[in-house]
Amino acid sequence: MLRIRLAVLGAVLALNPAFAQQPSGEVRGSVVDARGGEMLASVMVQLVGGPYRAVTDSAGSFRIPSVTPGDYVLTASTVGYRLIRQPFHVGAGETKEFEIILSPDTFRRTDSVDVTAGPFELARQDSPGTLVLAGNDAKNLAGVLGDDPLRAVQSLPGVASNDDFEATFSLRGADYNRIGVYLDGILLHMPFNTVQGEQSTGSAAAFNGDMVAALELHEGAWPARFADRTAGVLDVQSRDGSRTQTSFRATVCFSGIAFLAEGPLGRDHRGSWMASGRKGFVQYLLNRLGVDSSMAFDGEDAQGRLAYDLTPRNSLSLNLLDSYSTLDRSKIRSRLGVNSLLQARYHFSLTSLNWRYTPAKSLMVSSRAAWIREKYDNITPASLPLEGNHYGEWVLGSSATWLWNERAPLDAGWSARRLHDSGYSNQFLSTAPFVRLLDTSDGAALRQNGYVQQSFNLAGGRLNFTAGLRWDRHSLNQVTAVLPTASLGVIATPSTRLSFGWGQYVQYPDLVYLTSPLGGRGLLPERATHAVAAVEQRFGDRIRLRLEFYQREDRDLLYRPFYDPRILNGKVLGPSVNQPLRNSMRGYARGFELLAERRSANRLTGWVSYAFGRTRERDGVEQIVFPADYDQKHTVNIFAGYRVRPSVNLSVKWTYGSGFPYPGFFRKQGTVYYLASDRNQLRFNSYQRLDWRINKSWTKGRYKATLYGEVVNLTDRSNYRFGSFNSYNAKTGQASLSVDKLFPILPSIGLVFER
Repeated sequence: MLRIRLAVLGAVLALNPAFAQQPSGEVRGSVVDARGGEMLASVMVQLVGGPYRAVTDSAGSFRIPSVTPGDYVLTASTVGYRLIRQPFHVGAGETKEFEIILSPDTFRRTDSVDVTAGPFELARQDSPGTLVLAGNDAKNLAGVLGDDPLRAVQSLPGVASNDDFEATFSLRGADYNRIGVYLDGILLHMPFNTVQGEQSTGSAAAFNGDMVAALELHEGAWPARFADRTAGVLDVQSRDGSRTQTSFRATVCFSGIAFLAEGPLGRDHRGSWMASGRKGFVQYLLNRLGVDSSMAFDGEDAQGRLAYDLTPRNSLSLNLLDSYSTLDRSKIRSRLGVNSLLQARYHFSLTSLNWRYTPAKSLMVSSRAAWIREKYDNITPASLPLEGNHYGEWVLGSSATWLWNERAPLDAGWSARRLHDSGYSNQFLSTAPFVRLLDTSDGAALRQNGYVQQSFNLAGGRLNFTAGLRWDRHSLNQVTAVLPTASLGVIATPSTRLSFGWGQYVQYPDLVYLTSPLGGRGLLPERATHAVAAVEQRFGDRIRLRLEFYQREDRDLLYRPFYDPRILNGKVLGPSVNQPLRNSMRGYARGFELLAERRSANRLTGWVSYAFGRTRERDGVEQIVFPADYDQKHTVNIFAGYRVRPSVNLSVKWTYGSGFPYPGFFRKQGTVYYLASDRNQLRFNSYQRLDWRINKSWTKGRYKATLYGEVVNLTDRSNYRFGSFNSYNAKTGQASLSVDKLFPILPSIGLVFER
């Protein structure tokens, strides 16, 4: 009887398989960009160890049906974003729903979304001309060869850099020395891997772009919280390490190697740590190719960051940065001149401690302390000191934001900087150690400043008005400056915005000038007055068209009248090396910038920008008017990125500049240079460069590899920059100049391993 019952049960199970196996489950959900909350399309979602996988649709959704009950690890990956792994269990007939948050490679790993009002909205509305660069755009623009965040800034509207070797850039006709680079609220002096004291060299940012959360470029009329610069401000904000999981990243390319590691700090994950190191091999590679140049330096740097929440209202962060650059031309010692550079060393160090305290919801206080050191030594072939400098700085400051009314934040702050600078410059007259001291400096000073700024958000958020006042003083020249700023933002219609800004700014001379016999304590700070007006039209959530007009009036600029040789009254006028620095120059910069931009984490992202500018300067001693050294009438910057597949991203960048002047009194007849009577009348031909890049990623379990391929100057355009003015003939006026050829077509490749 039992056998009959078992046979009947077996027949029933055979006829109805639903009774023979458990019902399957389903996995579904959505994938979101951590920066902004945009739904991400073309993301590969799969369950490790099985055939289950799906690709998110245009709405960021995915669905994996018919999943056998059991334990799985869900992974989500796409090129340019961090790999996510999440273990889970699915039961019989169960549906598992996930909201997966993906962080860009240069963004902190997080389980929450940084929600903003839109992709073009700023965290603060007090600066009318701010451009923000972050995420994959910043990474793709940094380049494979150098992976330099400052080179990413070079592609922003209004920025000009017709020099492939330099990480520095000019802004609206002003040189880099008038642009302030702030790292987490600390104004940096010379944060580069470079050869100091050389006119024709190269540079790269000393800080790691993978540790940067965002770069904000203030092109004009910036708020009162930024001090001591007259042409622009680049605000660099570091990211914290991951508080959810430990990860490692190693990068290998033909120009160097790098690593980055990060993870949570403490059992309760109340903090995070992050450490990175980089080593370049440019000098080794160029030496192997038989190329000798003062640009062929090697650089290495180490950087670390600790962040910890002492209490829910108190948090600390510690930043450490140490960079070292070297150049050694010993292999060609016999071919170098008496005053040539044989060896160079440059050491940059930064330590900063930041404390943020929120005693109430309406009040936040931030305090910071920092130490900066820079030191370089240049040696001749006879092992004699050619140039050297030691710069040091202690910084102490604090700022506060009080929301005394929910629509009226009040900002205030102060800082004190204790500066020290000593240096020398020698010239040797023969192979024997007969030396002429060209310049020397040694001194210390205290720089103090404070500011207060009040903002009002009126008319239901359609009107934002900000007024600020800052105070600056330098202990060495005893000059005090009081500087007002103001900005106005108007939402005229839901899709139209108007912005206006005005402000006055000062920049005190470096100590090397104030303590030099060629300068002196009587030098005044350089001054600038900015005025900007912009109109912006939005087309949907992710496209905008922006037109901005600007005017900058400069005065008390530093200049050495009659220092450069020239033709005067038909005769050659030789230079005088003892000509002092004076505040004898005035000038202006006027123009407009047009920007069309689409910003999206999906498919096409990028911009097309055109800048028209005219920058003129006038020296009151020489009574001459001339274009500024970085005057460029037309500048075009184009960038486009597209994620064509979950594992493939393409990007292209094109830059055009109508040409900088040769700095000095030169003209050209055929291929021969001569001295001229007018300054900066000779210009370089237009600069053009097209770069193409592809990123391809592979994911295997908890590992991810990304291949970066790039071709610089894809069209093999011949571009040039001014190298140096070497000599001239006092009778004929013929001049000898060095002009450097920039990058040829240059392919490069890099490989990144992540865990």
